[in-house]
Amino acid sequence: MHKADSIYEDEPDVVYDFPRRYLKAVHEAVGDWVVYYEPVKAGPRGYFAVAKIQRVIPKPGVEGRFLALIEPGSFLPFDATVPRLVGGRPLEQTLTEADGSPKKGGSVQLAVRRLPESDFARIVDLGLPQDLEQLEATRYEPAIADRQEKAMRDASVPFERPVVERLTRRPFRDVAFRRKVREAYGYRCAMSGLRLRNGGGRPEVQAAHIRPVEHQGSDSVRNGLALSGTLHWMFDRGLITVADDCTTILVSRNKVPSDVVARLIRPEGSLLTPEDPRDAPHPANLKWHRENVFGQVTGDAPIDWS
Repeated sequence: MHKADSIYEDEPDVVYDFPRRYLKAVHEAVGDWVVYYEPVKAGPRGYFAVAKIQRVIPKPGVEGRFLALIEPGSFLPFDATVPRLVGGRPLEQTLTEADGSPKKGGSVQLAVRRLPESDFARIVDLGLPQDLEQLEATRYEPAIADRQEKAMRDASVPFERPVVERLTRRPFRDVAFRRKVREAYGYRCAMSGLRLRNGGGRPEVQAAHIRPVEHQGSDSVRNGLALSGTLHWMFDRGLITVADDCTTILVSRNKVPSDVVARLIRPEGSLLTPEDPRDAPHPANLKWHRENVFGQVTGDAPIDWS
């Protein structure tokens, strides 16, 4: 279980803080995948993400508490949150009475629960559909979608990729990340404020990792920014970043002319943030970008901005 306003030091894509009573269960999950669940009193999300536990350590300076460290690059939010009940029945066997109704109390209150593989696969399939890549590829092309749907109906044995293989495939994760980040920002560029779509309705905004995956950045929405193609390129090149107030846009003035800044960035010079504050860029990710990417443009040749 995880809630956004937890009193513990939880960062779903980095670390999970828990008491000794759950130590045995969490130790058993080291090297394996977990599902994040929002308790009823915290909000409506239900099941909302997966990640892989790398190791468990005692929490420094706090007796009786432990930290489950999340394997870098494993955290992945669901494309759509999965409800606690489907057709009035829980998705977890341990939360279900013999007649299919939800149990009350007991295991329902546990912050860490063991999850059979069949329950895990079902929850992941609902949150991250097998055909997510196809859904995104044909989202704005109805004719293509119709043809592919017909081809799938005509196929005698549809291919199903194993759950864990799907969760570790970079192309699948890129699609899931892109969909969540663009949705969080309303398909609007966080730095220019523009919401552009092509003739077919496809949004032009891209999803940028703040801390790149190859540098242990996660696929959390909090490690993403929705940016136009040019601003995405500038961000990755270290020409622009975000200040430690998590709002002010910083520009490498010796590399980017003022007239270019005026054309590309909102007049206020501030970042647009998602409507849901849980999706706002994490300060630690922005700090990493400022310290490791900003101002680190390779080469001294001037950039042609014409």
